[in-house]
Amino acid sequence: TTVIYQNLLNMKSMILIAVFLAVAAAQQEDPIVVRILKQAQEHDTEKQEYKFSFEADNGIAVSESGVQKQIGDKADEAGTVSQGTFTYTLGEVRYTVNWVANENGFQATGDHLPTPPPLPAHVVKILADLKAEGKL
Repeated sequence: TTVIYQNLLNMKSMILIAVFLAVAAAQQEDPIVVRILKQAQEHDTEKQEYKFSFEADNGIAVSESGVQKQIGDKADEAGTVSQGTFTYTLGEVRYTVNWVANENGFQATGDHLPTPPPLPAHVVKILADLKAEGKL
């Protein structure tokens, strides 16, 4: 039983040492500090509107605004319609994303974001015909 106890103690010691090494390796030496250069917030409870923005010293800029909107017929069928923009730098390139979030979902646009290819002419004609017939 002494041999079993020593093997168990050795195994526990090895696990403990491995945990300490993992924690030590995971610690960052110098955390990156990002300062906020500008910040603004507005909230109008009566109008059910909000707006905020900030700019950081690393080139990130964010702005957003929104309003509560009645989406359905019932009082509890309301949601927030928001729009905004965010900008960031990656390498030497500055990216900007404009977005809207409403009853149609989240839609983002930006010069760097992929867009679908144009619809073939025959599909455009079919859609136009269906719309003219009131089926679309």
